[in-house]
Amino acid sequence: MHPSGYYAWRAEPKSARAKDDQRLLGLIKHSWLESGGVYGYRKIHADLRELGECCGRHRVARMMRAEGLRSQTGYRRRPGRYGGKPPIPAPNRLERKFNVSEPNRVWVTDITYIRTYEGWLYLAVVLDLFSRQVIGWSMKSRMSSDLAIDALLMAVWRRKPKQEVMIHSDQGSQFSSSDWQSFLKANHLVGSMSRRGNCHDNAVAESFFQLLKRERIKRRIYGNRDEARSDVFDYIEMFYNPKRRHGFTEKLSSVEFERRYFLRQDGL
Repeated sequence: MHPSGYYAWRAEPKSARAKDDQRLLGLIKHSWLESGGVYGYRKIHADLRELGECCGRHRVARMMRAEGLRSQTGYRRRPGRYGGKPPIPAPNRLERKFNVSEPNRVWVTDITYIRTYEGWLYLAVVLDLFSRQVIGWSMKSRMSSDLAIDALLMAVWRRKPKQEVMIHSDQGSQFSSSDWQSFLKANHLVGSMSRRGNCHDNAVAESFFQLLKRERIKRRIYGNRDEARSDVFDYIEMFYNPKRRHGFTEKLSSVEFERRYFLRQDGL
């Protein structure tokens, strides 16, 4: 090495590229932390591009790998048999047609459970297939038909659909109860049910629960049901609906995807 090169390095030990990497790393960490530590390099790259940064996905992936920043990985699918005969209450009208061209045409609903030291907390949600937005939810200590109806009531109250809406569910007792069927008739909703034991027929709702548990519940220990309620509310209303980017919605949040849809409709 020439002496002049050594003294130049001492005066400026970091290259312009290294300085830019350090600046970019701060933005990457901020985006990763803001997501709750669940975003991978693709969604963080989308955040950076939205901020006006010009960088490649592979560069973001390399820097995250070097810093030990990883996306939250999911659960393994349990082995088992899937299939069965359809039930009597409602046929499978959806037939896995999960791509919907406009809001308030097809909703899906399902129930899951959350462990706390106080006991189980049951969560029912209703999602609009158009944007994957959670438009209704309910949490109770018992898995009764009221749990499912309250979530659907919130969806109807929020959306106030003007046309008939298909609501797809599994064959759980909450969705085949007389109260549920009466609510559907009173609110111009058409029921649709998955085949017995076939979770793929309601894959969008199952996917939301997988995200919720992977990105939030798996990372928490709840002392009681109120703690769990507060955290699930925060995930749905403060992160998932308004902020979380989805590959299905062109890497936009559900709320933003619908906002742009209605802006296009108003411009016609």
